[in-house]
Amino acid sequence: MTAIIIEDMPQALAALKADLAAHCPEVEIIGTADSVVSAAKLLRSEKPDILFLDIMLGDGTSFDILEIVPDLSSELIFVTASDEFAVRAFRFAAVDYLLKPVESELLRAAVDRAIERRGQAHPESIDLLKNTIRHPDDLPERISLHTSENIVVATIKDIIRCESDSNNTRFFLQGEKPVFVTKTLKHYERLLNEHHFIRVHQSHLVNLRHVVEFKKVDSGYLRLSNGDEVPVASRKRAEVVELLR
Repeated sequence: MTAIIIEDMPQALAALKADLAAHCPEVEIIGTADSVVSAAKLLRSEKPDILFLDIMLGDGTSFDILEIVPDLSSELIFVTASDEFAVRAFRFAAVDYLLKPVESELLRAAVDRAIERRGQAHPESIDLLKNTIRHPDDLPERISLHTSENIVVATIKDIIRCESDSNNTRFFLQGEKPVFVTKTLKHYERLLNEHHFIRVHQSHLVNLRHVVEFKKVDSGYLRLSNGDEVPVASRKRAEVVELLR
């Protein structure tokens, strides 16, 4: 696997190169750049398998590079300082990112995912990421769901419910087939709690906008807009009733 690193901080560049040499020996660094202009020039002649991108550069952002070189086929791994809004954007777009200082285990995992996904296009996720970062105070309206076969960018209000399947999650969307994603329900509970989603059961996360009826049988059931019925855990009953009220 070949790689190019776009980073304008010499210390951070040296640290990432050392970490790759120590923990990802199969990755060969074929070039580095420290600005939008130098990166664009380099990427016109080199086509790396992986592109490590710092977001903020002296003459712009890494998104400017993606605009200038739109036909990139590289797997993208963003490297950024800890920033609440940026991290939220990465999670909604399901794009790989690493926080500085980079942890070796997370670097290894990101490279492994890049190797597994090599050659798969991901323009929808990048567009979603750019839009989310450009409007940091707005709640994202869409979320990127990576399946084993493709990437589904779903409108959040159209998600009826999410169901746990071991360490995976099945999304039920309005008017669409279910989408199976290899991330835990807990991951999506954290992302979607500001969007009127509630964990009503160990295995179920529900969009309150799609609740049609609460059935007061046992600890309770919710009937949803698509006709599905979802059990409510006894410890969640009072919270669900209060929210619906």
